[in-house]
Amino acid sequence: MGVDKLFSIFVAAVCVVMLIRLALGDARRARFDRAFLQTWARVHRQSLAIWHWRRKRKSAAEARQVAQEVINRVRHRVEKEGNVLTPDAFKEPRKPH
Repeated sequence: MGVDKLFSIFVAAVCVVMLIRLALGDARRARFDRAFLQTWARVHRQSLAIWHWRRKRKSAAEARQVAQEVINRVRHRVEKEGNVLTPDAFKEPRKPH
């Protein structure tokens, strides 16, 4: 099926739904509209939740990776003297002020 056939099926379905809506009375039409809006809001909310979940999962994985890189970088640059961790940068001679 091509895109044009899918689009025409979608348009025909929308037309049938609108025709059914016109045939309903006022009370049933209001109930139908309310049900449609609730369904649309639920679908929209779930799609946003899925979209944000994927982004959060990706950013959380990136944050874990960056944190692990920092931990590894610090762990390999630090020497332990007894109970104190001393970075190599502190061992370089400093210029007096």
